[in-house]
Amino acid sequence: MRCPFCRNSDSRVVDSREVDDGQVIRRRRACAQCSRRFTTVEETVLAVIKRSGVTESFSRDKVVRGVRRACQGRPVDEAQLQQLAQKVEETIRSTGSAEIPSHEVGLAILGPLRELDGVAYLRFASVYRSFSSVEDFEKEIADLRAAMAGRPAGDDAGGTTDEQ
Repeated sequence: MRCPFCRNSDSRVVDSREVDDGQVIRRRRACAQCSRRFTTVEETVLAVIKRSGVTESFSRDKVVRGVRRACQGRPVDEAQLQQLAQKVEETIRSTGSAEIPSHEVGLAILGPLRELDGVAYLRFASVYRSFSSVEDFEKEIADLRAAMAGRPAGDDAGGTTDEQ
């Protein structure tokens, strides 16, 4: 690592700290030539491969922006959106892959969003899964109700609910 002050390539690590649940390491360094200190940040790169084939860095902020639209007018606060984005990133990183298709990011969003808010989930799913008919919505609502009731989708043995 080059010193930002004298451009010398020799420095020593004085202190290292994990940040962001171990996803980032901050290192305090001292230049061997000028003795000035500076900080570096090491971060594992997670790339998203878009449908067009373009690759871009994963962004929690982009996840939050997309989910925020689905949550508009719903009782979901910013902290919950940030938690959801963190869960999504953890899920994606747990695959162990450095590159992941954008489709997988969408799938990783659906689970936590379903738990967070049913209406926001339906909004997001309708766009993400390209619902093209009322039947698509009806099937997704039936699946959501079944999940909320703790039984398999399509199982009508539970009778009617008061959630209508």
